[in-house]
Amino acid sequence: MPTTAAVPLIAWSRAFPGTPDQVREARRFLADILAGQQVTGDAVLCLSELVSNAVVHSDSGKPGGQFTVHVEMNENSLRIEVLDGGGLWAGAGVPDEQHGRGLNIVSQLARAWGRDGDSETGWTVWYELGPLASGAAADENA
Repeated sequence: MPTTAAVPLIAWSRAFPGTPDQVREARRFLADILAGQQVTGDAVLCLSELVSNAVVHSDSGKPGGQFTVHVEMNENSLRIEVLDGGGLWAGAGVPDEQHGRGLNIVSQLARAWGRDGDSETGWTVWYELGPLASGAAADENA
């Protein structure tokens, strides 16, 4: 009886200080991991929205705060999580000239997304994209 091999999972994780300049660093971190993948642009845009939310709207943006980006990839899909420092969850607000569109962008680009956690221990906002480019694999360097 043949056995089915498990799909390999590669994961990276990195914590960042909760300051606005670290949004760019988080985007660079993900872009380096995903170099050559067909989902890179969408993945980086979604990450930028979630990291910006963490810095602006959660306790991650307070002095000494931080957020963590966790990336999981296998041959078929990509899951990215942003773990923040907690605080009140405002959800998607009414868009104005500068704010309120980030989660709508994520919902349009991702095949699935959601939120777990609570205001005390922190929120994890995640999204999934796929399929990934066939034959292209990122180097495990984190």
